[in-house]
Amino acid sequence: MRRKDRQRSREFAEAVIDKSPYGVMATAGSDGLPYSVVLSMVRDGEYLYFHSALEGRKIDNLRDNPKVCVSFVGETLPLPEEYSIRYESAVVSGTALELSGREEKIHGLRLICERWAAGNMAAFDAAVEKSLDRTAIWKIHIDEIWGKARD
Repeated sequence: MRRKDRQRSREFAEAVIDKSPYGVMATAGSDGLPYSVVLSMVRDGEYLYFHSALEGRKIDNLRDNPKVCVSFVGETLPLPEEYSIRYESAVVSGTALELSGREEKIHGLRLICERWAAGNMAAFDAAVEKSLDRTAIWKIHIDEIWGKARD
């Protein structure tokens, strides 16, 4: 990291991930072209989880090259009088893995839903039965993580 004075701890970076409404995941296609997509994720220990369709450019890229980079932005505050901005961010470098086992997929979906639909968990089992076979669940191992902030 170029600005060591803005570097933050792993715990800081994890807290940014945990409160961020989304992450931007970057992949590379077999043609070498970069591709990024906004995803609602949840962190569970050393892993980030997200769900997706079973096919598409993102999935093709992940199956071809599971190495990803995910960026998260926490709180920001523009400082126009300083021509700057206060911010907090986290960046993860990791390896994505598509979950295939039924119980493992349900576990990932449960984590996602507990974060994004906590008030509707009574309907979780019925929703899973209806859509599990047409939903991909992926987890990304956090190989490296960086936190950064300008106070």
